[in-house]
Amino acid sequence: MQTQKNAPPTPYQLLGGETAVRALVDRFYQLMDELPEAWDVRKMHAEELGGSAEKLFLFLSGWFGGPDLYVQRYGPPFLRARHLPFAIGSAERDQWMLCMRQAIEEQVADPALRARLVAAFAGLADHMRNRADPPHDGQSL
Repeated sequence: MQTQKNAPPTPYQLLGGETAVRALVDRFYQLMDELPEAWDVRKMHAEELGGSAEKLFLFLSGWFGGPDLYVQRYGPPFLRARHLPFAIGSAERDQWMLCMRQAIEEQVADPALRARLVAAFAGLADHMRNRADPPHDGQSL
């Protein structure tokens, strides 16, 4: 049985705590705001990204194994339900991941942790999809 004393470090700890998580979130939203390839996912957000950034920080704090700040403030995240008002398909997922992958590459020094985070975010982003992708041949059924 593992205790707090000998438990492996959490991603929150490995990243460097609150300051590092905030830096990751800030860079993620900066990229979303700047990259033309992320325009479709950017326009799903409010013009001012501060509220979205704060909520993502609060969520990631707990998701990474740090203080469960989002739950303390808002209750259970129910991420998929909260994203249902937005049409999210593979293109939107990929745009979101483009920003997150680049933010992780820039902000996380350890290659193993980078790979672990990218894999976790890829699964989470895929879970947010709530619409089928259009047929690729241009024909509708």
